[in-house]
Amino acid sequence: MTHVNSPDPAQRLIVALDFSDLEQAHRCVDELEGVVSFYKIGLELFLASTRDFLDELRQRHCRIFLDLKMHDVDETIRRAVANAAKLGVDFLTIHGNSATVKAACSGKGNQSLKILAVPLLSSWNEQDLQELFLVGPIQGFSPRFNNLDEYVFWRADQAMAQGCDGLIASGEYVQKLRGRFPEQAVIVSPAIRPSGSSTDEHKRSLTPSEAIQSGANYLVVGRPIRDAEHRREAAQRIIAEIETTLLKV
Repeated sequence: MTHVNSPDPAQRLIVALDFSDLEQAHRCVDELEGVVSFYKIGLELFLASTRDFLDELRQRHCRIFLDLKMHDVDETIRRAVANAAKLGVDFLTIHGNSATVKAACSGKGNQSLKILAVPLLSSWNEQDLQELFLVGPIQGFSPRFNNLDEYVFWRADQAMAQGCDGLIASGEYVQKLRGRFPEQAVIVSPAIRPSGSSTDEHKRSLTPSEAIQSGANYLVVGRPIRDAEHRREAAQRIIAEIETTLLKV
C-alpha cells in the first residue's frame, strides 16, 4: 500500500547527483530539466559544490535531498542541522542513535526540513554487522540481536520515537518498515534498479515498481540515469513505470 500523502509520479523520483564536480552535475540537471524536480546531493558532490549550486536548484523549483548521513556529537549535530535547514534543503539524512535523532530534530526547529534516519546502509547485510559483533550467530559471543530484522527494527523504532520524519529503506525493508509504520514514516528507497540493471555494490535493491508496491514514497535512482546514454529518456521510463504501478495499487 502506498502512503496516502504521496506526491504525483514525477515527484516521487529523486535523481542522485553522484558526480565529483559541479560541471558534470550541471550538465545532468540541464539534461533533465522539465522531467526531474528532485535531486539528491551526497558527500561527493557536497564537498565539491557551493551554496550557489543549491540556490540554483531552488531557482529551478527543484527540491533537494542532502544525503550526508550525519553522525557526530549531539551539539554538533544540532548546530549542523540548523545550518542545513537554513540552506532550504527538503530532506537530510542522519545515521546515529536516539540521541543523534533527538539533537537533529531539535536543530531543525519548526523548519519544513524532513529528518530521515538510516537504519542500515543498502550496501550492508548481516555479515557486515556480524563483523561488528552486533548480530548473531557469532561463535563464542552472544550479540544483542539474533538477526538483521531485530537490529533494523530497533534502529527504526528509536528514530521514529524521537521525532524523525522518515526512514531510508532498501530491498525487503521497504515493505517491512511500511508495515511497522503504516502512515507515520516517509520512506525513501535507494538502490533502485530497473529490471536487468546491475545492482552494483547494493546488497538489497528493488525495481521502481517493486518499491512503489512495497510502500516507498520516494525512489532514489543514481547510476541507471547518471550513466545512461540518454538520461532524459531513462528518467522518463522510470517515471512511467511509477505511474503505471500507482494505477494498480
